[in-house]
Amino acid sequence: MTTPQELKATISSGLLSFPLTDFDRELRFAPKPFAERLEWLMPYGATALFAAGGTGEFFSLEPQEYCEVIKTAVDTCRGRMPIIAGAGGGTTLAIRYAQQAERLGAQGILLLPHYLTEATQQGLVAHVEAVCRSVGFGVIVYNRGACRLTPHSLQQLADRCPNLVGFKDGIGDIEAFVAIRRTLGDRFAYLGGLPTAELFAGAYQAMGCPVYSSAVFNFIPRTAVEFYEALRAGDTTTTNRLVDQFFLPYVALRNRGQGYAVSIVKAGAALVGHGAGPVRPPLSDLEPAELDELGALISRLGPQ
Repeated sequence: MTTPQELKATISSGLLSFPLTDFDRELRFAPKPFAERLEWLMPYGATALFAAGGTGEFFSLEPQEYCEVIKTAVDTCRGRMPIIAGAGGGTTLAIRYAQQAERLGAQGILLLPHYLTEATQQGLVAHVEAVCRSVGFGVIVYNRGACRLTPHSLQQLADRCPNLVGFKDGIGDIEAFVAIRRTLGDRFAYLGGLPTAELFAGAYQAMGCPVYSSAVFNFIPRTAVEFYEALRAGDTTTTNRLVDQFFLPYVALRNRGQGYAVSIVKAGAALVGHGAGPVRPPLSDLEPAELDELGALISRLGPQ
């Protein structure tokens, strides 16, 4: 089993990504195409892949499907690529997902926001602590949506939960992130987690968070790696070109529909010949004209 500190080292550098979850026409999980997707993506050099994450439509999976997704990912990538499983929902269900991921051989979990209702800091701490205590491998907490942890709460969790090794920010509050980074120091590995993270990557790097997860890696992996390596090298000519040429118009298209942060990624994968099937309700697929616009954007980037 990968130790929590080994997981921390893994996610402290390199590009991360969330593979799409493949569904067939009846919206059932399709394990063979999913395994083929992982085989396609692995050689591009991401540091780790998050199976059944947000882009992988974790929120639409029932528990048995979840186990099938994680098992397929672990079996396919064993010895070649670390698999971090998504886990979430209410505390009891999140514990169940986390324990299943550990049993199936994942290297850790990304603890997604709990559920719709807001919670006190005391409640959030109790929730994260309970999940951490239920497993032995590493946990990364996703600060987003209903889960907005303060520096004080994270300090409590760091003191109580040695296997809590990562903090992923999906809020984008600069003041809050700087306070967390200064309070916790190197206790955590820090990941950028805003949708279309490339647009925010430079700002996060300046705040001491050089690592992020790339959704577009699912359909333009060569470009995603090119952008990450240029950012790391301080090559602003390349990053600015890609922001202007692709990322800004891509985000404008993504923002046309609620839930398009996932839908547009599935659309992109289909356009490059690696379709993962439709999104599950309540998400909806892009309109035909929007697909044409996305196809034109992708074509500017050249072969992937």
